[in-house]
Amino acid sequence: MSSAEPELEPVAEGEWRRLDKRTVLVTAFVMAGVAAGAALPTTLGLAGGMPLGQAFGWVLAGAVLLIAAGTAADYVRWSRTRYRIGLDRAELHTGLLLVKRRSLARERVRSVDLSANPLLRVLGLVKVRIGTGEHAGGESTLELDPVSKAEGERLRTQLLSRTATTPPGTHREGDLAALDPSWIRYAPVSFVAPLLGGAAVGGVMQVSEWFGAQRKVIDWVGDRFQDTSIALTLVLIVVAAVAAGVVGAIGLWVEMWWNYRLEREPGGTLRVRRGLFTARSISIEERRLRGVELVEPLGVRLLGAARVDAVATGLADDEQDKHADLKVLLPPAPRMVADEVAAQVLREPVAPTSAARLTAHPRAARTRRLRRALASVLLPLVVLTVLGAWLTSVLLYIAAACAVVALPAAVIFALDAYRSLGHGISGAYLVARSGTVRRATVALQRGGVIGWTVKQSVFQRRAGLLTLTATTAAGAGAYSVYDAGESEGLAFASDAVPGLLEPFLIRGDETAGCGSAEVGATIPV
Repeated sequence: MSSAEPELEPVAEGEWRRLDKRTVLVTAFVMAGVAAGAALPTTLGLAGGMPLGQAFGWVLAGAVLLIAAGTAADYVRWSRTRYRIGLDRAELHTGLLLVKRRSLARERVRSVDLSANPLLRVLGLVKVRIGTGEHAGGESTLELDPVSKAEGERLRTQLLSRTATTPPGTHREGDLAALDPSWIRYAPVSFVAPLLGGAAVGGVMQVSEWFGAQRKVIDWVGDRFQDTSIALTLVLIVVAAVAAGVVGAIGLWVEMWWNYRLEREPGGTLRVRRGLFTARSISIEERRLRGVELVEPLGVRLLGAARVDAVATGLADDEQDKHADLKVLLPPAPRMVADEVAAQVLREPVAPTSAARLTAHPRAARTRRLRRALASVLLPLVVLTVLGAWLTSVLLYIAAACAVVALPAAVIFALDAYRSLGHGISGAYLVARSGTVRRATVALQRGGVIGWTVKQSVFQRRAGLLTLTATTAAGAGAYSVYDAGESEGLAFASDAVPGLLEPFLIRGDETAGCGSAEVGATIPV
């Protein structure tokens, strides 16, 4: 890093600067890779109508032309791109025929994230994304691709430098969490594994179709299992797909979370660094933090683990990098570790997600979940039964098998979904929990709630239930308490954010003469 210091010294406030000139070299390497990937199938295709040497010559000439054109275009982009960080605005000018001039007010900058793929890392470069966190597409971000690593760090420090506003406390600065390689055991039980397994099977079939060999692949699989029953063949294929999915999930986890580190920097900034091949650095100012969310997908929860997400303003999704996961502070880790990290992040002695005593929801909420779960299973079974009686008895056997498996599973999931329901207050935070396949427990600052939405369907009204939704400018924007009792739900909302819901409530003592004294608080309709 010291070698880069002299380069950064002469930088003046508001001085126009260029991207790193090595971007042309990066483009040349990328175009060479594209040309090499297309060269083999193209050469084989041309060789059918001309000598192999002649085909190779045409392909080589085309590759050289492609690399030259791509490199020249990127050189023009580099020569026409300028950026500067002024006292009030961050500006970017680029374009040849269509000149774009974009700027962001520095006071609205909420994130400066750095990323570098393997090629950029080898050359000591990074891509910098400066964003306001607004969901306005590219208009809310400036992308500098690429600059030197030292320049990227300078920009991040300069744009996120704020006067410390976080309260002093015993919670440490520096490292809050670091990677434990044993956490990799949670990768195979994520939802990614079966998806990757199915993608692997589909990928094999797609590639074989490109080369006109799909029929040969199917025949080869058939020959391997010609003496095996159809049922066993399907089981073996599923097992192979799951195995491929597990391997893929582990590989994806390693690429995303290797070198993971969560740290608190002076001035109140949380920084997440991670990535094996593509290095990523994500910064979140603590003054924008409104809480945390403990996420427990079913497989991870069965192993006693959870993930920690930030509930913060200005964390817009990165549409160009689907693996960015800007809000994730901690990957799936043991629940004790997750609670400790949540407490450290919120500067609380104990995580509100574990300290709060959650209020259980009425039995009517369990009944609703059982009814919906059974209806979602019985409706397809009725259709299969009717079709089986009309067309073929095979569908009747399928319906019976599905009933044996699906009905008990639906009941188990419904009961678990009911047990997961809960809400409560823990100090400065309101806590809400729900979900079964993906259980989530959110601890949201009560001062960050800007509104309440109360919904009550006809069926909820008859059961004495309602759904409360806390509206906030952070995170998902809304967090719900599902199927709470009418009186306790409204009382919870009133206590969590005093004064916000009162103008719309009629207290029980005010409505005693109207036959609604049994309801502690209600909303006039």
